[in-house]
Amino acid sequence: MNPALFKRLSIFSVPAIFLMAAFLAFPHLDDLPPAIAELLPVIPLFILGSGMLLSIYFNRGRVFALYVMLLLACWASRLFLPQGGMALPVLQVIFAALCLLLPANIALFCYMREKGILSGAGKTRLLFLAGQVVLVVWLVKSGRTDFLHLPFSKVEGGHLLTVLSRTQRALLTAAFIYIGGRLIKRQSPIDGGFLAALAALVIVCDRITTPHLAELFFSAAGLTLILSLVQDSYNMAFRDDLTNLPSRRALNEHLIGLARPYAIAMLDVDHFKRFNDTYGHDVGDQVLKMVGSKIGGVAGGGKPYRYGGEEFTVIFPKKTIEDVKPYLEELRKTIADYRLCLRGSDRPKDQEEGKIHRGKSADQHVSVTISIGVAESSERLRSPGEVIKAADAALYKAKKWGRNQVCS
Repeated sequence: MNPALFKRLSIFSVPAIFLMAAFLAFPHLDDLPPAIAELLPVIPLFILGSGMLLSIYFNRGRVFALYVMLLLACWASRLFLPQGGMALPVLQVIFAALCLLLPANIALFCYMREKGILSGAGKTRLLFLAGQVVLVVWLVKSGRTDFLHLPFSKVEGGHLLTVLSRTQRALLTAAFIYIGGRLIKRQSPIDGGFLAALAALVIVCDRITTPHLAELFFSAAGLTLILSLVQDSYNMAFRDDLTNLPSRRALNEHLIGLARPYAIAMLDVDHFKRFNDTYGHDVGDQVLKMVGSKIGGVAGGGKPYRYGGEEFTVIFPKKTIEDVKPYLEELRKTIADYRLCLRGSDRPKDQEEGKIHRGKSADQHVSVTISIGVAESSERLRSPGEVIKAADAALYKAKKWGRNQVCS
């Protein structure tokens, strides 16, 4: 499977798998041995607490704030709402906080950029949450709930028997659509974790008095967020931000277990320094993005990487030079034939507005070419390092002979 396609599918499938597992497991909770059943209230606290520590380790302020919200929601749903002997105003305030404040916060924090936990933005987020907690406590103690007008179905013995009102459903649906749209647009694993947390909240709020439901689904959301955090951190370490190709570090990991035969191509953007000196580094980045996107679509089973600067690497497992030359030649020609549009100074900076005005502003078009050197493993070139050096030598030959060509 194409790595990019697998990445996109995993961003959507991971939250779905965990939530579906919770759905399938829920009917069987009553069949658990007593020793395990006694641990059910503790499991979500352990998972959410572990996720909170992990977010501190990776300094992810948005994720940390989301774990704080999930812990508060788990605590509120378990210790307050299902308990008997509760006055109706208390139930109203706590239920309103879960169904109105939390989805709004989840959507807001999904929109915000990541700026760490103890930065100014991170502290502001936590103070914002603390202020809401203080507000809810004040409302509970003062009994000021008339403005809520929440249509609870029935209250018996202090138990809240209800489903979500239209207003609550509308807010939850709007937050779900917004986060889902962000996930589709940005393809971020963290956004997948936010979507799973919101879905768990919707399920719990709609069946708030069902025993163990909150523990199960908040645990599923916490696990999804942990996996999303690890996946996102992996992407940061092993994926190049500019070109979205695997980085040099990922290349080194791949080379460790590479078995012969294989071919390795080294690719370099021709006259890249000239682009930077003539048009500026922003245009240089634009060139690298375009070249990276074309190299990312190389045929023949090639695995592309950004080697560093304007240089790229493609590994072809189980292939020889003769096998891969047609694919490299096709790639070279695709890039050479592409007319790269440089943004004019009068073109709007906003990406969507820029698309509308494309062709109407003073945009320039330039051509970009690459040189390619390729080598294969052999009895003489036994290690990946030796093959890369041979491919580098072939790349130097391509540069010397006029650039925009494939040499071996």
